[in-house]
Amino acid sequence: MAPSALDPASDASLDPTIAALRKTLCSETAPLAQRFRSLFSLKHLASQSPPTAQTTPAIDAIAAAFSSPSALLKHELAYCLGQSRNLYSAPYLRTVLGDRQEDAMCRHEAAEALAALGDEGSLELLRSRRDDKTEEEVVRETCDIAVARVEWEHSEQRKAERLKQSDFASIDPAPPMPLKDNREMQSSIDELESALLDAKLPLFQRYRAMFALRDLASPPDLPTAVPAIHALAKGFRDKSALFRHEIAFVFGQLSHPASIPSLVDTLSDMKEVGMVRHEAAEALGSLGEEEGVEDVLKKFLNDPEQVVRESVIVALDIAEYEKSGEAEYALIPGSAAVETPA
Repeated sequence: MAPSALDPASDASLDPTIAALRKTLCSETAPLAQRFRSLFSLKHLASQSPPTAQTTPAIDAIAAAFSSPSALLKHELAYCLGQSRNLYSAPYLRTVLGDRQEDAMCRHEAAEALAALGDEGSLELLRSRRDDKTEEEVVRETCDIAVARVEWEHSEQRKAERLKQSDFASIDPAPPMPLKDNREMQSSIDELESALLDAKLPLFQRYRAMFALRDLASPPDLPTAVPAIHALAKGFRDKSALFRHEIAFVFGQLSHPASIPSLVDTLSDMKEVGMVRHEAAEALGSLGEEEGVEDVLKKFLNDPEQVVRESVIVALDIAEYEKSGEAEYALIPGSAAVETPA
């Protein structure tokens, strides 16, 4: 039975591994970077397919940290629950989305996570938040995309579309544009850029162009990679903070050096909103092996915005991991290499 609210069980009877990870994740005195490594370890356990005896306790352990005052950590919890592919996570995410007192960045991530789960049971809540004119813009926009994502997931259209196999294991807010004309080719960079930047199109369609461009930039030696990066970078001019933050997230996934100038500009723009600057910082962390990146990040360790300061701490930890040659970013064997935080 899935939980009905943010009431995860205590760790008294937990598997020792999960209990230790949960203790670190929920500790407000533990270094933030260590808490993130614990989170990614728990995400690994929460995402096992088929589920194991550790799956639901790991989800409960992740949700237990929603009591933290750190918006950065809490939004990452929501992201990880969405990536678990397990509907047991959905009630926790609905509670976060429905809480108007919660930070908008966390609520946005909860809505996106419900879409990642393909949770039809959350459509009523997502539509109500989308249609509420008093709602935070970033939440309304996310719910708009989330409704379209869930509807697409369960549609006949999805069955008919042929999508390029992505290099990325993440469940994205929108699928890439489909392959054209039953041939093994995608829309041109120019066509995708046009869709990406067309503010008259639904955000879901623009996101589909975004993720198609991402896939044309991986692996990094593709002839389309740098042109796709340059097209994506133009998205930083968009009026939607949600859209700009997703561009930065995609750059973090790609870890392509061609994205560094636009990421540095975005992080350095003190007029930019925190949720965009934080995403740029973490994307730069994934490029930590590149000359000068760590020096740029260190300049923002005392940034006025807490979410940026904390993101820089995490980014520097990721950069250190990238340079160290460690086999695992997480704390338990078998966890994947570092993922770009949301």
